[in-house]
Amino acid sequence: MTHNTPLSPRPLRHLSDVHRRVLTVSQLRSHSVTSAELGEQCRPGGPWQLLLPNVVLLHPGPPTSEERLHGALLYAARESTPGVPAQPTAEEPHRPVYAEAMITGLAALTLHGFSATPPLLSLDHVDVLIPRQRRVRSAGYVRVLRTPALPRPKAVAGLPVAPVPRALADAVAELTDAQAVRRLLTEAVRGGHCEPAAVVRELTLAKLLNRPHVVDAVDALLAEGRSIAEDRLYRMVSEHGLPDPVWNVDLRLPGGPHLGGVDAYWPDQAVAVELDTRAPRQDEDALWSEYARKREHLERLGITVVYITPKKLRDAREQQATVVRTALMASVDRDPAAYVVVLPR
Repeated sequence: MTHNTPLSPRPLRHLSDVHRRVLTVSQLRSHSVTSAELGEQCRPGGPWQLLLPNVVLLHPGPPTSEERLHGALLYAARESTPGVPAQPTAEEPHRPVYAEAMITGLAALTLHGFSATPPLLSLDHVDVLIPRQRRVRSAGYVRVLRTPALPRPKAVAGLPVAPVPRALADAVAELTDAQAVRRLLTEAVRGGHCEPAAVVRELTLAKLLNRPHVVDAVDALLAEGRSIAEDRLYRMVSEHGLPDPVWNVDLRLPGGPHLGGVDAYWPDQAVAVELDTRAPRQDEDALWSEYARKREHLERLGITVVYITPKKLRDAREQQATVVRTALMASVDRDPAAYVVVLPR
């Protein structure tokens, strides 16, 4: 028996390199490694070591960051299927299926490419997200987090990783440094990883918006998100040849009430664009009612209002430009709109 791979009638060639270096006890037994042999190999100073309960590292010395992550997932995955290889392809070796487990928190953000998070090897622990009903407990460097419903993981470097909004919420839950929280939230939006609304939704579900330093970071996040969305709106108008509107204006009836602000307005066509940057916070229903009232009022006056979300501006800018262009062209078939005063906002 070597210290790299166990002798076995079932060879491990179908596994990729890291998956031959970290295996569960049950996997080793399935390859004919007895309890006595396992104990001998994992003796102090031996060629193998117990990385986590029931997870064995098949070499001496410290584990690599990849081995730590792989071991964490093997430890937390549902025991009936961990390590079961997926079907191979020409491009991809067999990889285990990590049932009901994914990397989350700071480790997940590092895997997603965040620069504001520590290197993987410097993390004291790796957060793994599992369903609430599972009985796995935190052990060693693995911190187990539970959720009523697992999100759909993203595949990063062959590992199941929580989506950025969920990973952010799990990371922020353990951070007390206001600047660290703000850096993470800002990078999430500025780096194009996700939209502010998705982040705030997860923070709300995690009940983190009662912490003052998180609320302050969210306010900065929403301001950052609106600034980015406004820039995308400017580029949409320019890149897709739309006529120039007046930007960021308030509309008011002559001598009458204030009708509300819009992000772009074409007076000749009576078409307005408003960025829908609502975030799912406690006042969402009231804010939506305010949006709806303003839209209904403007449309009664003959003004067409186009609402565009930041996500659509990011992912489907050409489609949104077509929506606005259609509204501008349709103005010739509508009754003339009421005259409104346009004021700088």
